[in-house]
Amino acid sequence: MPNDLISHDPIISQNFCLEIDGDVVSFLSGVSGLDIEVEVATTQQVGKGGKIQMIRTLGNQTKAPDIQLTRMAPMDAKSDKLWTWFNDVRDKGMKIGDRAGARKNGSIVIFDTSNAEVGRFNFYNGWPTKIATDGLSADSHEPVKETIVLTCERLERVK
Repeated sequence: MPNDLISHDPIISQNFCLEIDGDVVSFLSGVSGLDIEVEVATTQQVGKGGKIQMIRTLGNQTKAPDIQLTRMAPMDAKSDKLWTWFNDVRDKGMKIGDRAGARKNGSIVIFDTSNAEVGRFNFYNGWPTKIATDGLSADSHEPVKETIVLTCERLERVK
């Protein structure tokens, strides 16, 4: 096995944040749904000797994921940028013809242990569709966490 296949340390997903339009909005404790997928088109036809053949090829679009973000719940939801954005979408809706109004571009940025950026996923035309707060218990000594679901129209890994 050539040495160049293992010449770099792996990315350790320990420190990451959410940027919206270039500004850090929140530090995150977990991220899932960073799925980049293309559509597959399937065609069936009859081939030589009457045998059915399945042909699979690249479809005409990429699939857009829902991204799940986990973070510590903020002390003041009214001054939190994610809560403000979610409430604006929920309460004001999305105006027809105003694609830039509620939708935003952003990034999930991954840092190494020295806080150097080592990975970046950019999403486009996203908006929060759900904020779920963990169950609360008087027996717990864990911080309260929130899971935010962002839907988007495109996701790409750029670093």
